[in-house]
Amino acid sequence: MRCENDRGKRASGYRNPIAVGAVLLVAGVAVAMIQYKVPTILTDLMAMFSMDAETASWLMSVFTLASIFVALPSGMLAQRFGAKRMMVVALGIAAAGSLIGLAAQTSVVLIASRAVEGAALTILTTCGPVVVQSCVRSDEVGAALGIWGIWGCLGSSVAAVVTPTVFESLGFGGVWVVFAVFAVVAAAVVSLMIRVPAAGRENRGGGRLSAADAIPTKGGSAAGLIAGSEGEPMGRAQGGVSDPPRYRELLTRDIALLFVGLATFNVCLLAVLAFVPTILQMQGFDPTLSGFISTAPMLLSIVSSPLFGAVSDRLGRCKPLLVLSMSTMGPCTCVLYTDTGLLMWCAVAIMGLVGMGAVGLFLSAYMKLLPRPELASIGMGVLVLVQGVGQFLGTFLVQMLLGPSLTEWAFAGGALMALGFLGVAALLACRMR
Repeated sequence: MRCENDRGKRASGYRNPIAVGAVLLVAGVAVAMIQYKVPTILTDLMAMFSMDAETASWLMSVFTLASIFVALPSGMLAQRFGAKRMMVVALGIAAAGSLIGLAAQTSVVLIASRAVEGAALTILTTCGPVVVQSCVRSDEVGAALGIWGIWGCLGSSVAAVVTPTVFESLGFGGVWVVFAVFAVVAAAVVSLMIRVPAAGRENRGGGRLSAADAIPTKGGSAAGLIAGSEGEPMGRAQGGVSDPPRYRELLTRDIALLFVGLATFNVCLLAVLAFVPTILQMQGFDPTLSGFISTAPMLLSIVSSPLFGAVSDRLGRCKPLLVLSMSTMGPCTCVLYTDTGLLMWCAVAIMGLVGMGAVGLFLSAYMKLLPRPELASIGMGVLVLVQGVGQFLGTFLVQMLLGPSLTEWAFAGGALMALGFLGVAALLACRMR
């Protein structure tokens, strides 16, 4: 995975953004498949473990709780041991969680195993963008993050197809073992194919990075971030040792505004994934078709997220594309809650091809807003925490908006559209490139 083009990558040791994004994508897909192995066989699991619907819902909800509690510690662990190492560890934890679930005899143990898997997911999503920043030139980060950003979309889609087939052939144990093995394979791929750039190794010895290779965060050099990718303490700047990173440094106006946009994006996304199938089925749609409609935007993000990332690299700016993407989320969510005709299919296409382009852009914009690169690890922990809160509200809050019978579609759709426009306003006010 060595970059050898004519822009000096051979000398600096930076990697090909497509290759880095693809390798990390394998890791993300492995854990996303573990996360989404439950929904398509939920009724079978309820029968096997004698669970009612309320108890069974925790098999997915526990992931949200895990992200809220594990996100900040994940950032500190990446800071202490290195983002790449923690990604490998996370994949091992995911496999271990699956094995605990395999041995489960009660629903309590099965739910606990899902919490372990959820912790692994949180660690992985915290560390992935940090690895990208340490391995890829600053002017190509958007493309790599765009590829990395589709891990959830691709993983959930693959799991939806693979899980029923494996379950029918090999049963419950087969699903849990096969997905655990994939996680182990992904850990080996990351360990073998992600390498620290030569620039990072030179910097540890006190050498300087060129201005062209410096990561464009607000102040500071790329030194601390690159050094952290292999587990060494970060914080060594070009002229000496900088102060250790502190969470209060993240309390800036622009980061707060970006987080508002990120949270509202996730509320709209989870509102579609969690409730659109039920809304459509209550209006006579086939379960398979309703599931496809709700997940189609995720599938289309496989195109839009890398494309928007590459375009942002070419423009050297994230904000215009990010605002454009976010401006479609609220209206499209509202349409999916209130329409079942041609307009609904238009909303699916627009959300997938435009709205979901924001997946990687949020990461790129956030990295550029960090006051200094040494904050990347703990900063990603905070970002994943905000993302988890948004996803939790996308289920808990929206359920209240829909009412006890889940029939207040117009009211919930209107509220979600207003929330989406709140996110647009926050991004417009955010001073970012």
